[in-house]
Amino acid sequence: MSEFLNAVQNAQSEMRRLFPATPLLRNDYLSGLYGADIWLKREDLSPVRSYKIRGAFNAMRKALAADREQSLFVCASAGNHAQGVAYNCRHFGVRGVIFMPVTTPRQKIGKTTAFGGDNVEVILTGDYFDDTLAAAQAYAAEKGGRFLPPFDDTDVIEGQASVGLEILEGMTGAIDLVVLPVGGGGLSAGITRLFQERAPETGLRYVEPAGGASLTAAIAAGQPVTLPRVDNFVDGAAVARIGSLNFEVLQHVDQHHVMTVPEDRICLSIVDLLNIEGIVLEPAGAMSVNLLEDIRDEIAGKTVVCVTSGGNFDFERLPEVKERALRYSGLKKYFVLRLPQRPGALKEFLNLLGPDDDIARFEYLKKSARNFGSVLIGIESKETAAIDRLFARMHDAGFVFQDITDDETLAAFLI
Repeated sequence: MSEFLNAVQNAQSEMRRLFPATPLLRNDYLSGLYGADIWLKREDLSPVRSYKIRGAFNAMRKALAADREQSLFVCASAGNHAQGVAYNCRHFGVRGVIFMPVTTPRQKIGKTTAFGGDNVEVILTGDYFDDTLAAAQAYAAEKGGRFLPPFDDTDVIEGQASVGLEILEGMTGAIDLVVLPVGGGGLSAGITRLFQERAPETGLRYVEPAGGASLTAAIAAGQPVTLPRVDNFVDGAAVARIGSLNFEVLQHVDQHHVMTVPEDRICLSIVDLLNIEGIVLEPAGAMSVNLLEDIRDEIAGKTVVCVTSGGNFDFERLPEVKERALRYSGLKKYFVLRLPQRPGALKEFLNLLGPDDDIARFEYLKKSARNFGSVLIGIESKETAAIDRLFARMHDAGFVFQDITDDETLAAFLI
């Protein structure tokens, strides 16, 4: 047995004092949809609703074993890592100081303090995470605390690898494929190392958000690189730079096995699993399920495990998620209509609507025009073809309009 595998097994054994193994469940809905045997490793059902509790536990456990006088742990996080650290601080009876950006939603701050109780202090500083991180590291150095990185740390990687160990122990038959979400790379690197030793015959696929594909960029460059821009919608995986220790493992994977999924399409999986299965996933937690659409032909008839990495979903985001899902699927369109300023013009437009076309937005953008007025209109329908037919009728009737649904610049200002 290798030193790494032994360390992972020890971490898993000690972890059982804190929480039981998360469920590994076959999902009938997804299995039927893709003609495969689809299983979900439900990290969204851990005590803090994400796998981050594992790495934090292992790093803190080993730090305390090495130095019993260590009583202060520090981290910087706006989400799952903060909650994992907080939970473990209360478990080990140590003090934790958690730095979070000033812009962090109150819901996440509240959950972090609830998990940590009197053992945790939250400090809000910095508008951007880099500023928050620098402040946390400076504080740890000044106070002699142990700084806990979210993913680029050997002990954290060992802890996250326990997810893979539970997958192997929970399946009675062979696994053809495991789909791993990638953010900073701690989870994916840990499970990759584990499967290389324990189940090298199992295929691995890696999925990143299109707006934060740090592993894809690192493989292309041959080394970790910092992305110039990151879309923070998938906040649990939108990382600008893959961890260096993690890339040492992941640089050897087949680049064709590292894939990206668009943020708007991830919303489809969030909504589907919520409505159909009652499963609450955050965007990062839904990425592995969303990738199944791209590998549909590959997985037909096979046994596939998707790691649903987290379920810390703020329901205040649900309207945005539903909106993005509808727009991606083509069931909702926004357009600017050049409406003649004469009696009956609006009625002519309304008469063009089909029986299932619903006006979700109607707003005059320019009311003072003498001949024409610009109107922002949002139309929602039950099928994509219905909106296409509406656009055709509008064109035939001589209406001038511009579809701005996919225009990021205009949509940002108007929608």
